[in-house]
Amino acid sequence: MLIEEGNRYQISQNVKGFFNSAETMTVKSNNGVTVQFILGDSKGHGSMPIEHLQYLLKRSNLTVIPNKRSLLNNELNEEQIG
Repeated sequence: MLIEEGNRYQISQNVKGFFNSAETMTVKSNNGVTVQFILGDSKGHGSMPIEHLQYLLKRSNLTVIPNKRSLLNNELNEEQIG
């Protein structure tokens, strides 16, 4: 999975305590080694190694929230195909 600036993730209930009880987090920057993020509801910010973020995604502790642009692109592609 490509981890890009602006990606939003839903934080699962069992790890919210590690993220100041925030519901979501948004990637602020990714330099290939470290990911900086902002927590939803103005609950803070932080950083972690990219490998740890990938681990959290693999364990479903974080799930991707699709952005509106990708949803629109998918709808346009489906209309063009059909």
